[in-house]
Amino acid sequence: MSHQTGILATDELRDFFAASKEGGANEGRYRAIKVSIENETLVLSDSGLADGTFEEDWDTIVLPMLEEKQPCYIFYRLDSRESHGGFEWLFLAYSPDLAHVREKMTYAATRATLKKEFGQGQIKEEVFGTTPEDISLAGYHKHLQAQNAPAPLTEAEEELRYIKQQEGVSTHIHVETRQQTVQGVAFPIAQAAVAKLQQLKEGQISYVRLELDMDRETIELSGAEDTTVQSLPQRVPEDHPRYHFFVFKHTHEGDYQESVVFIYSMPGYKCSIKERMLYSSCKAPLLDQTEHNIGITVSKKVEIDDGAELTEEFLMDELHPKKNAYREKFARPQGPAGKRGPRRMIRGTNTPSS
Repeated sequence: MSHQTGILATDELRDFFAASKEGGANEGRYRAIKVSIENETLVLSDSGLADGTFEEDWDTIVLPMLEEKQPCYIFYRLDSRESHGGFEWLFLAYSPDLAHVREKMTYAATRATLKKEFGQGQIKEEVFGTTPEDISLAGYHKHLQAQNAPAPLTEAEEELRYIKQQEGVSTHIHVETRQQTVQGVAFPIAQAAVAKLQQLKEGQISYVRLELDMDRETIELSGAEDTTVQSLPQRVPEDHPRYHFFVFKHTHEGDYQESVVFIYSMPGYKCSIKERMLYSSCKAPLLDQTEHNIGITVSKKVEIDDGAELTEEFLMDELHPKKNAYREKFARPQGPAGKRGPRRMIRGTNTPSS
């Protein structure tokens, strides 16, 4: 709730308002009306006559009215009319940073009273500024752009918006294709990457790293070589997401195994929202393509944010989770000695007492 100061307009100001906007000889003549507070009263401080369009007149009339350390109000007439036929006006509230705090508070608390004195029905918009640039024609255009722009989004809302945009990409899919049931964005895999994945399948190499080319919308080869578990963390970038296919050679319960592990590395918020969302959206279609088109069977899929997580113990736990230790069933406490406990003597109601 705004606090009112009790400051009212002078009769002269009220008469000027009426003459400048109520269908008389002066209607349309005045382009700007400057109002100030003097001796705790709203007074007519200055005025400007229309010469061209409201945009042509703006800076030549409004800017000379502004003082470096003095707040003021300016009613500025547009060329458009409201539904009842009168011209539409802008209410410009100017409160420079260099003004005294008490004056700024007084002007802020009196704004509602002044708009009521002028007639709120003809005020199309209100513009507030602390510098002449805010009150200039360029400042007004920025004000309009800010009003028409969508509200700023939180990071979660920005990610959701990006997901919705990607849902509209490549939605026309033939009914016989397998990708109809795969959610995400299916970027094509570059031929060099396909060749290295084929070598990994055939046991010629043990590691392939893939990256997204977001401009060309393809999945490109980022690296391919024989890699041990000890050197695997060094293959994970610290500032960009990547896809990794690694053949983990190990022994479990006496059996030698070679398991293909798919590793999705995502270094948190070090990368852009677009990058995070694209990598997340392309992951499922990539795995679908490598399984059905190349023939790689992935034994385990893991997601990490730091390459240091990729230890032999970590991969063993992911591939072969430790079973819960045998827990003995709850032992029911023993009852009293004998099957039914000691026999109780129950005296009948008709048994005479001895």
